[in-house]
Amino acid sequence: VQLQASGGGLVQAGGSLRLSCAASGRTIRSHAMGWFRQSPGKGSELVAATMWSRGSPYYVDSVKGRFTISTDNAKNTVFLQMNSLKPEDTAIYYCAAGPMRSIVVDLRNMEYNYWGQGTLVTVSS
Repeated sequence: VQLQASGGGLVQAGGSLRLSCAASGRTIRSHAMGWFRQSPGKGSELVAATMWSRGSPYYVDSVKGRFTISTDNAKNTVFLQMNSLKPEDTAIYYCAAGPMRSIVVDLRNMEYNYWGQGTLVTVSS
């Protein structure tokens, strides 16, 4: 499994950005996909996750209503649309993948063991 993230940048508060994660690998569709972020002084945080648009996605409370995770299954690409950005959204964002080992998948607590390179999102006030 290989992941390639892109789309970060500098935006003013209230603006929008869309991150993309191009995924490859023979088994990629048997993996859940997540977007994590890490900012200075904070640990890594799972922002959103999806099972390739099957079932309900996961969102951390702080981004609900502002961020949307979606997929282009034909292109094995996962997107994170980020609207109404706030300075506290500033972070390095990583896409990640983890194998779905059971029928019931806990997107929040499962293991994500493949990681793409990060893409920096900076939101100015």
